[in-house]
Amino acid sequence: MNEGTVSALLGLKGSPAEAETARVARDLLLAELTGGHLHVQHVSTARSVALIAEAKERGLRVTAEATPHHLVLTDEDIGEFDAEMKVNPPLRTADDRDALRKGLASGVIDAVATDHAPHAHEEKEVEFDEAASGMLGLETAVGLVLTELVHPGILGLADAVRRLSLGPAQAFGLDLGRLETGRPADVTLLDIDETWTVDPGIFESRSRNTPFRGSVLRGRPVGTVVQGRVVMWNGRVGHFGEEVPCTSSGACA
Repeated sequence: MNEGTVSALLGLKGSPAEAETARVARDLLLAELTGGHLHVQHVSTARSVALIAEAKERGLRVTAEATPHHLVLTDEDIGEFDAEMKVNPPLRTADDRDALRKGLASGVIDAVATDHAPHAHEEKEVEFDEAASGMLGLETAVGLVLTELVHPGILGLADAVRRLSLGPAQAFGLDLGRLETGRPADVTLLDIDETWTVDPGIFESRSRNTPFRGSVLRGRPVGTVVQGRVVMWNGRVGHFGEEVPCTSSGACA
């Protein structure tokens, strides 16, 4: 739980933004001292974004990522102790969320990371303080980025694709994330306008812990190709081989 007005109103012990920011500042100093590459995972505060931006301007080898839920939600969304909203680091304020969005658009934040954290029902259906931290992220990540960032004009479509593919690859020195002859045929096909309702009951994950249950999103992945083989098509996961299967309407690609 973020330490602030909401934690005070709910009577919950909070973790201040400075707990993260101080660690980021320390690690940036160590990266500067050693010349090493620092990757900052799950950035959640505005001051962390500012520190990373300043470090990049000075030429430090630093990359960073943010999660869809930190880019979309705030501590106010926790409402009446909704344990599905309990994550680590905690959801922060609207100012922090907006700073993350600007950092993602400007390239200070290199990648969107799903932070996919499945939990059993009994780990979440307890008091907020006792609940496990984390939520499902894989199956809603693209839909949330398109719905909350791309369609409102906060983030360009090309930048969104880059932060979800090339950005993560470059952060870890992987020769992936590009559509070029001779590279691995790893491709995700998107329908950026399809409207769909989040139903964890049909997720491939065996867990159901998502606060986005019932949310209507615009845009989703419709196909995934790994090493030239179709492994997901029209919401179905399997080994389809090299040929794209037909959709439910009978159309084939």
